Amino acid sequence: MPADVRREYHTYLRLERGLSPNSVSAYEQDLDKLYDYLTRHGVAPEKASLTDLQDFIYHTFGTATNSRTQSRVLSGIRSFYRFLLYNHLRDDDPSELIESPRKERHLPEVLTLDEVNRLVSAIDLSSPEGHRNRAIIEMLYGSGLRVSELTALRLSNMYRDEGYMLIQGKGSKQRLVPISPEAEKWFGFWMEDRSRLTIRHGDEDIAFLNRRGAQLTRAMIFTIIRRLATEAGITKTISPHTLRHSFATHLLQNGADLRIIQQLLGHEDITTTEIYTHIDIQDLRKAVLRYHPANR
Repeated sequence: MPADVRREYHTYLRLERGLSPNSVSAYEQDLDKLYDYLTRHGVAPEKASLTDLQDFIYHTFGTATNSRTQSRVLSGIRSFYRFLLYNHLRDDDPSELIESPRKERHLPEVLTLDEVNRLVSAIDLSSPEGHRNRAIIEMLYGSGLRVSELTALRLSNMYRDEGYMLIQGKGSKQRLVPISPEAEKWFGFWMEDRSRLTIRHGDEDIAFLNRRGAQLTRAMIFTIIRRLATEAGITKTISPHTLRHSFATHLLQNGADLRIIQQLLGHEDITTTEIYTHIDIQDLRKAVLRYHPANR
């Protein structure tokens, strides 16, 4: 992609669309693939037709049925051609007529309460990172944070006396999320350990740091949780998002209103939150099959 177009498109995604850095990066990577494909076939992307875009999609996906990936790429393509319209670089949008794939509804992996307890018990509290790792688990499971929200969490956005934290969510949307008493307790222990670190310049306000005093990465959080899962004997494939799913599912199972869960998770559309009702129904079916005498 030409540098000037990339720069303008980047600004459009960040300022006009309000997308997160991760979403902007994904859109730009998908657009690079479109540029590579079209230029190899002698087509300027700014002049591409509907047929050109359909050929790119077929070439990229073939008969694959991963609708989530296809939807993301299509979203990026549509965003680019809306950008061209917005900047008067085209007077039509060929992406409008591209048919979207039917969305598959995958139920996320969820931990049982026993598995959450085993995960917590696997933490070595005598290690230098023990209190920090316990606080991380409590934040993910006790408040339903995304891993990106956890790594970006700032001390100045934590109102610990009031029991809330201000979370910067997707699309730079902010929401207030309660801090559970258990998370507050372990975060307090971590703050004592944190005070003894030499903190890297620029990361003084970051809540969770590595042993070198720098901001924790998403990859490091994944590593911590998967290692703990192995040590706890949990065979499910889990990630930080599994704890977020477990947070929502356990709230619903214990009677929380779906609208409240939507607000806590920062979902813009309640249909995204409704997937947890399917998990709950699935659990009910398993209970009937397991415990009803007619099914034994």
